[in-house]
Amino acid sequence: MSHLVYIPQDIEKEGKSYLVEKGYKIKVGTDLAQEVLMEEIKDCNAVLTRSAAIINKEVIQAAENLKVIAKYGVGLDNIDIEAASERGIYVTNTPEANANAVAEHVMALILSLSKNLSMADRELRSGNFAIRNKLFGMDLEGKTLGIIGLGRIGSILAKKASKGFDMKVIGYDPYVEASPNQELEIATDLEWVFRNSDVISLHLPLTKTTKGIIGSLQFSWMKSSAFFVNASRGGVVKESDLVDALQAGEIAGAGIDVFEVEPPDEWNPLFKLDNVIVTPHNAALTNEGSIRMAVHAAMQVDQVLTGVKPNWAVNEPS
Repeated sequence: MSHLVYIPQDIEKEGKSYLVEKGYKIKVGTDLAQEVLMEEIKDCNAVLTRSAAIINKEVIQAAENLKVIAKYGVGLDNIDIEAASERGIYVTNTPEANANAVAEHVMALILSLSKNLSMADRELRSGNFAIRNKLFGMDLEGKTLGIIGLGRIGSILAKKASKGFDMKVIGYDPYVEASPNQELEIATDLEWVFRNSDVISLHLPLTKTTKGIIGSLQFSWMKSSAFFVNASRGGVVKESDLVDALQAGEIAGAGIDVFEVEPPDEWNPLFKLDNVIVTPHNAALTNEGSIRMAVHAAMQVDQVLTGVKPNWAVNEPS
């Protein structure tokens, strides 16, 4: 009998084809409600999940024969890793699939903010050509980019900013002692990074430790001319504090791809601010990156179900 792989939220055909060619059966989910997940996961040996499906303890316990939960992406805040480990279930992610896509998206947000592209586009479309005499951008050359979190995405972003735009790059990560590349200067004082950067970019996972770690204090450290970018997880930032800092002119603007609650309410105050650029948590979703995430997650499923330790395990199951 072939193994059954549950995919609560559909993925690219390349990932499904990989599994089918390996001899697995696939069950694509019908709804993301917890009771549906608990019912549909019952007879499955593996789960390949995106971010919208909450794979909590109750869902995990509903599956008697589950061996692996493979995340399509990097963030793991929708998976109860502890509950999985207790049940002897591997949890994996795809750290090499979308790092470049996210780093490019962050650079796009930084460029859009520094050149006032969103406002210029909006004003010109309304007939205001004279806005050109009021909207002055900022050169990135010689400016300082502060990166908080120095994993794959942060390291790639450092190269792009340094080599592509001649920015000085400083980074902070309590778990990184040596610089991963020559373009990046390691700092040991978070406040110093915030105070000395012209752009701050967050690249932190959402955990119990990092939840709400960035708020009014950190924004008060920033230059009034500085920009804040978050394409990691919304819950890392106290969103109301960010709104206050933007409205008070404590910081010049923000580029936001992730939100405390997703999908965000249409009345979210960030949407009303002219100095904010928002995108719908799609920094990782390029055509190429999405295919890689689907295939890499499928590879992890195959490795576990064939008795091989997965390349990108994030836990050590009991």
